[in-house]
Amino acid sequence: MALLKKINNNAKTDVNSGFGTNASSYGGRFVNKNGTPNIEKRGMHLLRRISWYHTMIEMPNWKFMLILFSFYIIINFIFAIVYYAIGIQHLDGIAASGNFLTQFGQAYFFSAQTFTTVGYGHISPTGFLTSALSAAEALIGLLSFAIATGLFFGRFSKPTAFLKFSHNALISPYGDHKGLMIRLVPFKNTNLTDAKAKVTLGMTVEENGKMTNKFYNLELELDKINALSLSWTLVHPITENSPLYNYTEEDFRKNHGEILVFITTFDDMFSNTVAARTSYTFDEIIYGAKFQTMYNRSKDGSKTILHLDKLNQYETT
Repeated sequence: MALLKKINNNAKTDVNSGFGTNASSYGGRFVNKNGTPNIEKRGMHLLRRISWYHTMIEMPNWKFMLILFSFYIIINFIFAIVYYAIGIQHLDGIAASGNFLTQFGQAYFFSAQTFTTVGYGHISPTGFLTSALSAAEALIGLLSFAIATGLFFGRFSKPTAFLKFSHNALISPYGDHKGLMIRLVPFKNTNLTDAKAKVTLGMTVEENGKMTNKFYNLELELDKINALSLSWTLVHPITENSPLYNYTEEDFRKNHGEILVFITTFDDMFSNTVAARTSYTFDEIIYGAKFQTMYNRSKDGSKTILHLDKLNQYETT
């Protein structure tokens, strides 16, 4: 109950957070550091609760390429086994007197040529079963490459907010008060306009004898800017109306809370609105520090240099 008393009574709660108020049903943070919901879905078969298209679009590049190469190798291996089981004599061009490894290897590469519809002509099927199998494999190959092409296009064309957030949020001096500060920066050669920010404080407090999730909108010094070209430091002034007004450094260390950050902006290249999210738990907030400047004038004075490697650099006050 002491935690609830620490929260400023002037702060208004947000009932539209989408996270619910029953704290006993929640585990861990509300939003992961990368912006994804900290939720594991169960109660339905895996094939029904997972969108494989979204999974393939969102996965890292190395994993995506590994799946493609693995699929290519495995499916040709399966077809090679079937060709060999039907009879190697039905593949004209493979010597019947060769050993197993040589014959199976040639059947495998014939499968690869059929799957990709290359068809060098060194080996050709004879007989109904082998010809029907090669025809089916060619069709499967065409469909597989069509799907792979669509996935490649989807991954390259997916509207993405190329924004990076600072590892830590800071409690810094701000005028006559203090301010909660979070920094973000566009890190690719994109043109971002009409950027909007929303910051929400989520806390689990004891109310009327049970634990409850409370959410508060944190008013920002600027919640919208016309162009997001340099770094943007989101500043929540901790004034008499802030839910963090009575919070000390010790309170941040002892209590549990989470700062949820939501950014939307318009990307000229995609001609679409893109979004980015992240969160900061109280143990990821540095008390009594301020961010170092990320940009400066070039030596000849003709450009502004934005130092992306300084995103997380701060100094204590």
